[in-house]
Amino acid sequence: MTAGEVSRTDVDKALLGSATYRSLGEQQLSPAEERFEKGRRTIGLFLAPVLTIAFLALPLGMEPQQQTLAGVLLGVIVLWISEAVPIPIGGLLGVAVVVFLGVAPADDVLGAFGSSTIFTFIGAFILAQAMLKHGLARRFAFRILALPRIGSSTTGVIVAFGLITAGLSAFVSNTATVAMLLPTALGILGVIAKLMQDRGVVEADFDPLRIRVGSAIMLMLAYGASVGGLLTPVGSPPNLIGRGLIEEATGERISFAQWVAVAGPICLAMFVALAFVVIRLNRPEIKQIEGIAEYVKEQRAEMGALSRAEKNTLIAFGTTVTLWILPGIVALIAGNDSDAYTWISDRLDEGMVAVFGASLLFLLPTEWKEREFTLRWKDAADIDWGTIVLFGSGIIFGSLLASTGLAETIGTSVNDALGLTSVVPITIFGVILAILVSETTSNTASAAVVVPIVIPVAMAAGVDPFVPALAATFAASFGFMLPVSTPQNAIVYGSGAVRITTMIRTGVTFDIIGAFLIILILPIMISLTGLGS
Repeated sequence: MTAGEVSRTDVDKALLGSATYRSLGEQQLSPAEERFEKGRRTIGLFLAPVLTIAFLALPLGMEPQQQTLAGVLLGVIVLWISEAVPIPIGGLLGVAVVVFLGVAPADDVLGAFGSSTIFTFIGAFILAQAMLKHGLARRFAFRILALPRIGSSTTGVIVAFGLITAGLSAFVSNTATVAMLLPTALGILGVIAKLMQDRGVVEADFDPLRIRVGSAIMLMLAYGASVGGLLTPVGSPPNLIGRGLIEEATGERISFAQWVAVAGPICLAMFVALAFVVIRLNRPEIKQIEGIAEYVKEQRAEMGALSRAEKNTLIAFGTTVTLWILPGIVALIAGNDSDAYTWISDRLDEGMVAVFGASLLFLLPTEWKEREFTLRWKDAADIDWGTIVLFGSGIIFGSLLASTGLAETIGTSVNDALGLTSVVPITIFGVILAILVSETTSNTASAAVVVPIVIPVAMAAGVDPFVPALAATFAASFGFMLPVSTPQNAIVYGSGAVRITTMIRTGVTFDIIGAFLIILILPIMISLTGLGS
């Protein structure tokens, strides 16, 4: 199969990575990687209960509830990092055990599943599903590629793919975005490879998947999705998890508009740095190209005009985003303390807006005579419900950490051991820890593990946890170094166009630069927006 001959089956295989957890049979792994994954999961399966039981037996002098919760949470973290069981199941198992061991009553523990943020997840996932099903996201991609001068240079194509994935990932699953755009990227790579062969830049029998421009395009796909996912609260699961934990600890909620205002400059700076790093470390073999414009024109012609389903999806999506940002606009005009802002923010809860927008997809008809609507329930049933379960579990443990006093105990112990006494070192600690964890486990689990640690550390030092916790939340979406770090990394690595050494070299460089940008820009933006004060 050539680079331009990517079938729908390839996309379906790639989309398997969009789930929170992927079994070994659902991944394209080398024999060495498969042995590593089997070993990691086997060790986790036995290590989790052993550590929990051993911790519960230690004479630590802690409050019984605190020690029990800490032991269970330790076992859950091992399950999350090792992925010995599906990540959502690890969380649910821990929730059941803390109730069995009497840490808190079941009704109190399960109250987090009624969180508004759970419904924000559900609504956003359903909207994203409609965009993918009806091809609206793909149409957006080809519209960007059709812009003047984009297709005339390899740099333009590389940057365009980064912009497309970043823009889509602000609202659509990072992994699904990359999986959807992979066939387009491979098709364009095939055009570039043929041009290089005709010009004699490469040998006649070269592998079109082993050229530097291919690595650059694929890495922009994977990394651009992670950067774009930071832009909105619904862009990536770690965002909503971190935001929920911050609200639980500080009582301050970050609105949709406030999040975008804070994250926007960070995403812009990170994208510029990303483009520089990817192109610099994977310098394209040729600069000027022809033929891309014709390829894009052919693809757009095949799609034709906007369908009724696409128009309906745009209506639902536009309505949802408008209602999400409306309270922020009112706050800018009338102020956060005004009656108008209080009135509208109380009514336009983000979770309820998301559910309303998603419901429109089941109300807007595509064929009224047949009573066919934009989405069917079976489409909604395909969304990643595991992430929603994991989010609820993470919020439950965050709440129990506070209510049992374990958070304060952890914070005091870490503070005494590391001597973290001000906001800057605590922020650096949170960012580095989140990046390290995200390289070895899912970004969602990274946020669920790291943010509950950073918050009590800050509180024990007498520091407002807002900045360190939000910085750790952003850093949890990293994981640029290895194919196993994120599903989108695995997808582009599985295409065969990116060597493992290339991904490691580029990923480490961007990890360092991205961490620096978060630590530098985030406190400035929080101060300018008046958050955390």
